Amino acid sequence: MKTVLVTGGAGFIGGNFVLAAAANGTRVVNLDKLTYAGNLDTVFVQGDIGDRELVAKLLTEHQPGAVVNFAAESHVDRSIDGPAAFVHTNVVGTLGLLESTLAHWRRLDETQRGAFRFLHVSTDEVYGSLGAEGKFTEETAYAPNSPYSASKAASDHLVRAFHHTYGLPTLTTNCSNNYGPHQFPEKLIPLMIHKALVGEKLPVYGDGRNVRDWLFVGDHVSAILRVLEAGSAGEVYNVGGDAERENIHVVRTICALLDARRPLAGGAKRESLITYVKDRPGHDRRYAIDASKIKRELGWKQTESFESGIEKTVDWYLAHEAWCQRVLDGSYRMERLGVG
Repeated sequence: MKTVLVTGGAGFIGGNFVLAAAANGTRVVNLDKLTYAGNLDTVFVQGDIGDRELVAKLLTEHQPGAVVNFAAESHVDRSIDGPAAFVHTNVVGTLGLLESTLAHWRRLDETQRGAFRFLHVSTDEVYGSLGAEGKFTEETAYAPNSPYSASKAASDHLVRAFHHTYGLPTLTTNCSNNYGPHQFPEKLIPLMIHKALVGEKLPVYGDGRNVRDWLFVGDHVSAILRVLEAGSAGEVYNVGGDAERENIHVVRTICALLDARRPLAGGAKRESLITYVKDRPGHDRRYAIDASKIKRELGWKQTESFESGIEKTVDWYLAHEAWCQRVLDGSYRMERLGVG
C-alpha cells in the first residue's frame, strides 16, 4: 500500500505507527483532532474523524489503500470523570469514519475494493477482567467495566457490523497495555517515571497487585503493519506482549532503573516514595492476551521482553525531558483523575 490514511496519528501508538510506516516507505496522510494528549510533532492534517466532509476529501484526494483508525479517547480515569467525550469520539466518531470510508470504498473499482482495508485499533479492556487463570482470546465475550472500555466495545461492534452488513473489508486488533516512547504522562509508566525523577510520591492504586500484560509499542506497531499486510478481511487479531506483571512490580522496576541512572541526593531509594491510595472505581484485576492467532496465522512475534522494553522506555524519557515538559499543559499536572 503506497498510501495509508491514519487517524489519531498524533497520539502515542498512532505516532509510533506513523514514524514506522513512513520509515518503510509508506506515504502517510495523518488526520488527528490534536487533543490534550496529541503530539504536534507528528500531525499533518488537523481535524475530527467524525467530520465526514473532511474525511471524504482526504480519501478522494489521496486515494489510500487503507485506513488505520487509532483515533480515540483512551484514559480510563478520564472516562470516569467525563464519559460523554468518550462516546462522542470512540463511538460517534468511529461511526462517521466508517460511513465516509464505506462511501469511498463503494466508488472504487473491483480490484481496488478487493485490496482495500479498514483497520481498527482497539484494546483488551473490552473483554473485562480475568481471574487468576486464563487469557483473552478473539472468542472471549465482551464485558467492558469502564466507560472507556464500553465505548471501545461499541466501536468494535460497529466495525464488525460494517463488514458483515456492507462488506467493508475491516480488520480489528485488540492489544494489551502499551508502553514506550512518546506516551502521554498520565499513564502508569511515564507518570511513575516523571514523579520518581523529581522525588514525588508514587501513587499506586489499591494493593498494587492488579496485573497487566505489557506490550512495547514498537512490537505493537510491527503487529499492526503485519495485520495490514496479510490479515484476512473481517478477522480480529489479539496482540499481547507475553509480559504479565503486577503494577507494583512495574513501579518498583522503574524505581530501581532510575536509582541506577539518576540517583537521588543522599542515596535515598525511590521505592520509599511508593504510596498506596484508594483504588480506582471499577478497576479490573487482571488482563492477559493470548496472541497465538497472530503468531500462528501471520508469523508475528514480539521482540522485546518487559525487562528490555522498560529499560529502553526509561532511557528514552531521561533523554527527552524537554518533550515531556512541552506536552504537559496547564490542564494536567500529573494529578490523580477518576476518583469517582
